[in-house]
Amino acid sequence: MTSLAHRISRRNRHKKWNFFQKTFRPGPEDTVLDVGFSENEYSGYDNYMEKFYPWPQNLTALGVDEPREITKRYPGVRFVRYDGRSMPFADKQFDIGWSNAVVEHVGPYSRQVEFVRELHRVSRSFFLTTPNFHFPVEVHTRTPLLHWLGKGVFDRYLRLIGKEWATGDYMYLLSRKNLESVLWDAGVPHWNVVPNRLGGFVLDFWVFCAEGR
Repeated sequence: MTSLAHRISRRNRHKKWNFFQKTFRPGPEDTVLDVGFSENEYSGYDNYMEKFYPWPQNLTALGVDEPREITKRYPGVRFVRYDGRSMPFADKQFDIGWSNAVVEHVGPYSRQVEFVRELHRVSRSFFLTTPNFHFPVEVHTRTPLLHWLGKGVFDRYLRLIGKEWATGDYMYLLSRKNLESVLWDAGVPHWNVVPNRLGGFVLDFWVFCAEGR
């Protein structure tokens, strides 16, 4: 099961990367912000942007972790730590913002709105992804169906099976309706939502705001 999940995740990240390249066509002059780097890597496809972006000197990675070892792994990239709220950058400082599966981790609805508003504020265009609440398997814990019973019930179950790390503010999953409400309340004027399917179900959503690209 773990091996299958890793294969699916790896394939999905490659798919996102290819879509990003075709949609935004980044070039050597574009400045890019990656929101959500991780100091610790648990697989070969963590910190995907840092691994594969061909112009690391134009890449800034933002996260809540203290960047230590990661700066040695990716010496060309600029790493910035922040409090998870206000992004410490000027308006439209970056040509492109990238945020892969982060918005579901920043907190409840109001924090998700704040996160997207900040991503839009500092980026001229952006690409954002998040898992689909209605996918039958909760992808972080690989638990089938139980997340549909509500966060309170699901959190109690996770504590019982020793996955307390995934409870509380760790994740607030989004449906398409929730996601579009977040985008609207964040003041993003134009966006497109792409449903990415796996086995007939929508696995996750890809949001792109590519004004001027």
